Amino acid sequence: MSKGRFQIQLEGEGTFECSVTGLVFEASERVLVRYSILSWSKFGAFLHNSWKCAGPIFNVETVNKDPSSLKSIQFPHSICLAHPDEDDMTFGVLHIKDNRPLIEPTSDHSGSHVKWNVTSLSPVGPIIQTTHAVEHHGVVLVYKQLSTDPNNYSFHIYMATNSASDIKDIGKQVRSCKKSYMKIDKPPTCKLDEGTYRLLSEPEGEIRPQDLKFTLAVTKMKGYFEAFFEQPPPFKLSLIEINSEETVWTATIRDGDCVDHTEKKPRKRTISGRQRSSSPSEEETTCKRPRWQDESDGVKAALAQGEDMTEKQLLKVARQLGSEWKQVAIYLGLKSRELDDIQAAEKDLNMQKLKMLVEWKSRRGQGEATASHLLESLEDLEDLPNEVYQILKDMRDNRSVK
Repeated sequence: MSKGRFQIQLEGEGTFECSVTGLVFEASERVLVRYSILSWSKFGAFLHNSWKCAGPIFNVETVNKDPSSLKSIQFPHSICLAHPDEDDMTFGVLHIKDNRPLIEPTSDHSGSHVKWNVTSLSPVGPIIQTTHAVEHHGVVLVYKQLSTDPNNYSFHIYMATNSASDIKDIGKQVRSCKKSYMKIDKPPTCKLDEGTYRLLSEPEGEIRPQDLKFTLAVTKMKGYFEAFFEQPPPFKLSLIEINSEETVWTATIRDGDCVDHTEKKPRKRTISGRQRSSSPSEEETTCKRPRWQDESDGVKAALAQGEDMTEKQLLKVARQLGSEWKQVAIYLGLKSRELDDIQAAEKDLNMQKLKMLVEWKSRRGQGEATASHLLESLEDLEDLPNEVYQILKDMRDNRSVK
């Protein structure tokens, strides 16, 4: 399939997940599904009355089958539900049906997905309505200018929601620049709210603009920081929220990051879908989360001891786990057969993840199932979401977190 367009063969009745986009399909029969990531810049104008986009928008179609062969679709969203005000938060989906925009209700939502019962297939994406400010799972994307001058250290730094639509738009914007840029893979995930942010660097470089607003308003062109350095790496970049003075993201750019390896890494164009009962060792994927370990300080230091995690704390962790939760289970000592048993006994995805963590806790002695122990067990997992790492770190450093 071409870039941004995918297909997945659903082998029969059951629940399947795309390992690249995070879409989850519930099928009633064998069906081939084709889908592509769209831009909110085309559809955002249809959002009124405080409705805002909450995740990527897709165009989905079934091949030679009626749409009813799909019972439901779960769309990934970027809303942070760590401290949700559920009474003042409504999820929905924007559905372009017969060329008309409709806002349709969802049947359920979790910390990572919004579930929608399929009525027909056409452009559709998750949205949210609330009068309160909400945090988004955000990303910071770093691009280096390509130049024949070995002393040219010029960068573009973008902020966006952790949405495939936003990330796709930024990629298109970068490719349209007169100069060529390469993406630098650094831990991108953080929490962003609408507001003003400042980019700082060590050593100090020339950064413009000094402050940049992050907004959820849908625009074709995203604002970005430009950073210039006269000396070679390393450069440490930090993103600060102006009002709270909180550092929401940091990354260190090293000499090896600035080498263009494009020709050495041929573009992959395949996608794998997997039935949830498949063995984790058989899973394939064309995208991979960056390593949060590379930019975290002191993770391998001695971890403080504390009380064992409660089920409520484990649920907080479970809600932040995405498609990599089976890898987490393997790192915690569970077998693929045990995962199959959990999935057979529990249909809700969040409860499956919770039961996996509870099983890990049950195998450890008293005082050996703390946030510190869980963090230590997962420190070598490359695909661990930064949100999970941060929750465990907060629990470890502040024992009052329940």
